[in-house]
Amino acid sequence: MAPTDLPSQDSSQRPSPSPSEDETGSDRQLSVAGKMIGTALMFIGFLNVFLSISGGFEINAVPLLIYFGGLAVWANAAIEQPMVRYGVMTGAIVLGLGFFHYGEVLFWHKQVVFWATVIIIMYFMFNEPKTPTA
Repeated sequence: MAPTDLPSQDSSQRPSPSPSEDETGSDRQLSVAGKMIGTALMFIGFLNVFLSISGGFEINAVPLLIYFGGLAVWANAAIEQPMVRYGVMTGAIVLGLGFFHYGEVLFWHKQVVFWATVIIIMYFMFNEPKTPTA
């Protein structure tokens, strides 16, 4: 066999991708829709919090319910590891329900939501995703 002759591989020798590695079309579409809806809800809630901080007016708990509901929807669609996914979803739901039960949003609540969102956005802006080396 000459050095330039490469043996052909049968399709039976190639490893088939497992279902967890290769998403079906409908799963991918639902994931993209969840990311879009979650991001939109988080943006709407964050915009109300940001404008209330800069404008100096009070808000009720509804913008934070929208924000944390969007965070739960986004986490369900975007986070791959089940422990982290359900941890973020549980935390977002508990915080949203806590604000709903408390009934009012203080200035420091808005500051914490604002700066936590800024830090999370900066993390995703500067964190490069790992590329598969296959």
